[in-house]
Parts: sequence; structure tokens; C-alpha cells
Amino acid sequence: MQLTHSHKHKLYADGYVKISGVIPQIMVDDAVRAINHSLGEGIDPAQIVTYRSRSFCPELQHAPVITDLLNKTPALAVAESAIGKGQITPVQRGQIALRFPTLQDPPESPDPHLDGMYSPHNGVPKGEIRNFTMLLGVALSDVTTDYAGNLTVWPGTHHIYEQYFRARGPQTLLEGMPIVALPEPVQLTARAGDIMLVHYQVSHTAAPNRSPYPRFAIYFRLKHIAHDTHPLEAMTNIWMDWSEMTDFTNRSNVE
Repeated sequence: MQLTHSHKHKLYADGYVKISGVIPQIMVDDAVRAINHSLGEGIDPAQIVTYRSRSFCPELQHAPVITDLLNKTPALAVAESAIGKGQITPVQRGQIALRFPTLQDPPESPDPHLDGMYSPHNGVPKGEIRNFTMLLGVALSDVTTDYAGNLTVWPGTHHIYEQYFRARGPQTLLEGMPIVALPEPVQLTARAGDIMLVHYQVSHTAAPNRSPYPRFAIYFRLKHIAHDTHPLEAMTNIWMDWSEMTDFTNRSNVE
């Protein structure tokens, strides 16, 4: 399975694209079963804030039932069709991202962020930026309405931040999110088995969940094999680690 011309056009322009029906239902079911089994053993309330920032069910992060969702499905080939075949650092864990229903009404508006910035609970040390190349999300539950824990993105912000970091330097991210005019956010809908490819430098978050049901998803943070040799440069040249996208933009002169 490969990204099409129109998929790449959207990824280039908006910084994200959804591909439907990539993950077999049996693998979705196995992952959800494992997560629910873990939850059934109990959750330490003191760890909830950390789990939201890092991962629920941390003992499952490296388990094949989670990592196979990327490594043993067409999802990896889809990602490689943007970054380059054999150019993704081997992935050995996934983030188990759950969003449970809230009783807040109306819910808070989604608040954008970039991954890899320090917060007290996410494990990123102060003074470091732990960026990467692509966020690949796997939907494990249906999300068909807004405010259902949706992955929420601010389209085109990868281009906005590229210009910002060129002008002011990538290290300014250590001071907090750039103060720039943002487009309206989009709350993505998905069916279990869909995947979402998101450029690292796209503002995103999880919308509050006002639905009756938990939202289950897995997130993989993919890095080009050479990314760690130029992590800050990749913030000012956002396609340098995307060989198949660079080729696409050169050939088709994206409008």
C-alpha cells in the first residue's frame, strides 16, 4: 500500500492525511482486548496525569500486539512511501493513547502543541527538544463526531512554524509554543483500523471526549534514520527527511 498523488498533495499542503482501512480488524481486536485486560487489572489514580502525557498500559508499549500494528501491517509501507523505503528507524514501542469521557459541558476548546517539548509529566528533560519526523496514529475505536477525543490538527501549521523557526531559530521552542496566527482546528473522524499520518511540525492535540465511550488509539513517533544528526535543521527544512515527498513536490510543482 502506498500514498497516492492526492494523499501526498494533502500531506504537503495540510501536514496530515488519513488512510482508511489499513489495519486488519483482527489486529485491532487483539490490541483492544490487551488494553482492556490491562485496564481491568486497575489503574493507579496517581499515575493518570503521567499516563495521559506518556502512555496508558505502559507494560504493553513494547508488546507485539501493539508494535505489530505498524511493523506487521501495510501502515509501515504507507509511511515509507513518504519518508523513503528502509529510511525509518525501527519502531519498538507505541503510545497507548486513551481519552475517557468528560462530564464538562461545554468542553474546553482544544489547545495546540508540538510533541517533544518539556512538561512535568511527559519525560522530556528541560532544555531539550525531542522532535521526530512523522506521527502515525492508529484508530482502535470509531470516532464519528466532534468532541469524541478526536485527534485534532491545525492544518498548514508545519509551513507556518518552518518560517517562524527560520526567522527566530528552532531553540525558541524551548520558550514555549510560537505566538503566531493559527488556522481553525480540524477534529479528525476515523473508523477503527484507519491510520493518520501527521508531519511532526503540525500543531495537534486530543479534543475533549464528550461521547459516552472511551477513545482508543495508538501513536507511533517515526524518525528518519538520519534524523538525529540534524534534528534542529529539520525544523527549518521540514521535508529534508521525506525523500518521497521531496521527489513529489519537485515533479508536480504542488500548488
